[in-house]
Amino acid sequence: MSMLRKALGVAVLAGAAMLTTNAAASAADEPAGAPTAADTAAIGQLTGGPATLGRLATTKFPGAHAAAAQQAADPRTQVPVYEPTAAFVAGTSDVPAALAYVAVPARTGDGTAATVWAERQGPAWTVVNVASGDYERQYARAAAGGYLLHEPQVNAWYAVHGDVVTVLDGSVTGLAANAKLSLKDYRAALHRRYADKLPGSAYDRDGAGGGYGGRERAVPAADSGDVPVLPFVLGGGLVLLVGAAAVPRLRRQ
Repeated sequence: MSMLRKALGVAVLAGAAMLTTNAAASAADEPAGAPTAADTAAIGQLTGGPATLGRLATTKFPGAHAAAAQQAADPRTQVPVYEPTAAFVAGTSDVPAALAYVAVPARTGDGTAATVWAERQGPAWTVVNVASGDYERQYARAAAGGYLLHEPQVNAWYAVHGDVVTVLDGSVTGLAANAKLSLKDYRAALHRRYADKLPGSAYDRDGAGGGYGGRERAVPAADSGDVPVLPFVLGGGLVLLVGAAAVPRLRRQ
């Protein structure tokens, strides 16, 4: 009986190990480039420093209504924003996204809600943009603990929890808010949209989209009624989706 119990015990342990291994294999990879504690401290100093505050003091968005407020950033609130990588879209990597920028809510000199974008450039962090509104903070709240994924090509926003992708704002993707899909299905959708535009594609070689190189996410909207054309970088390649209906968001570089 003792030998039988030992054999059963070994079998149970082996089965548990197999379950653990299978669960680990099926779990989604984490996004690349998550900010460390040192990054968070550096971003806090940068966005709360005099250079950023001076920039906010002089930033004005067309159509903004002045309010009784003073320019300020809230470095305590930092929202990492991730974007899908070309390798994930192509199916050559299971890492679904990489850090694009860290969003810090702020106010301009006239009291308008804004967001400071901090981007890692080499070993340092740099303020690369001041955008109107505090959409990243709002989406992060809706993400409820998942990481925030932005598809800038169509201005769609998602929350990712493990292998589940929840639509926060589907924009022109046709997916309704709160719709859920697996990471596998989301990658398939990305592949359908962008596989022919990845670096190395004919689209890339022809220089479509106005060239390749720097990180550009949107052109400033000259008029609130205009629908901007959105150039974007996908794994280093700038792609231009003409006619993508996206909600304009004013940016000051």
